[in-house]
Amino acid sequence: ADGVVSDDTRIRRVMPGVKSLLERGAKVVVLTHFGRPKGQFVPALTVRPVAQSIAGILGQPVHVESDVIGPGGQRAVAALGNGELLMMENLRFYPEEEANDLEFAKRLAALGDLYVGDAFSCAHRAHASVDALPRLMEAAAGRSFAAELEALNAALSSPVRPLGAVVGGAKVSSKLALLENLVTKVDGLVLGGGMANTFLLSAGKSIGASLAEPDMVETAQRIMDVAAAHNCRIILPEDVVVAVEFKLGAAHRITGIDDVGGAEMILDAGPQSVKAATDFLDQCSTIVWNGPMGAFEIPPFDTATTALARAVALRTQKDGVMSVAGGGDTMAALANAGVNDQFSYVSTAGGAFLEWLEGKRLPGVEALNTD
Repeated sequence: ADGVVSDDTRIRRVMPGVKSLLERGAKVVVLTHFGRPKGQFVPALTVRPVAQSIAGILGQPVHVESDVIGPGGQRAVAALGNGELLMMENLRFYPEEEANDLEFAKRLAALGDLYVGDAFSCAHRAHASVDALPRLMEAAAGRSFAAELEALNAALSSPVRPLGAVVGGAKVSSKLALLENLVTKVDGLVLGGGMANTFLLSAGKSIGASLAEPDMVETAQRIMDVAAAHNCRIILPEDVVVAVEFKLGAAHRITGIDDVGGAEMILDAGPQSVKAATDFLDQCSTIVWNGPMGAFEIPPFDTATTALARAVALRTQKDGVMSVAGGGDTMAALANAGVNDQFSYVSTAGGAFLEWLEGKRLPGVEALNTD
């Protein structure tokens, strides 16, 4: 925002690979895309702040070239010396990028000899720089991309069992495909957040004024049935933290799931629920986490998420459990608990991570021919 990179996590993750190429005398051309410029030049979405951030991390100048597929781009690449880095302007300034246009990809391919894909966070997008381009060149996954794939494969494709999942967040509807896939793969699933309310509703519980999706009750029941057919245990809250209003300092109480008042909202899982979830996760050798257990943005409704996150972090550090977490809310919740560096792997890829959990094929992975 305001021409400054507010969070450089993703940039820093790919820098060791870039550094290694530069140290070996490679000429590096960085391609990236972000924002929604809709195929037009939007000054506020220039890559210049990103280039400044990279220059600061690498300690060397980074030139930005605006004429990506024109003669300017060709000249800038030709002028590069060994160990130098050039950054191309935001590829989404060209409508052909999101259209996965082959001719556009061919012009990008003319800018280099080898392709290194190191943006797993875009792997679910069939865009020219992610999908068409690597198919035209000798291509490899970058270090960060490969590490992410390795972690996700270890967690879902070939996990050490028992495999447990923690899924939270507001809506069943937004995580429907993910839930349907996970219950066929995991040994147990801890449900929290607003989506747990919909499952409680489907189990005939009274949830007062809590956030829920009544139109998803039958879907929730179907997911429970599929879970039962696959011997996947579903762990729902037994006790909850309720309040009449959702704000800092709101009066709240802990109550059993059968004793939620008509005007009360469920805003977090209670201590018994945390113990039941922890007892289950303590038996697991692999844990996948997506989404918070409660309305963690406002204390004390972050208690369950923090307690559970710390328990998983402890198992990871002490017993070598494989723990993989991802999704924007999840990263914020783990950072809030002070454990985002204590899981085996925390994915910075929001949409791509979710689609992976849904069992979808990712264009950016397929294009690199990596398994």
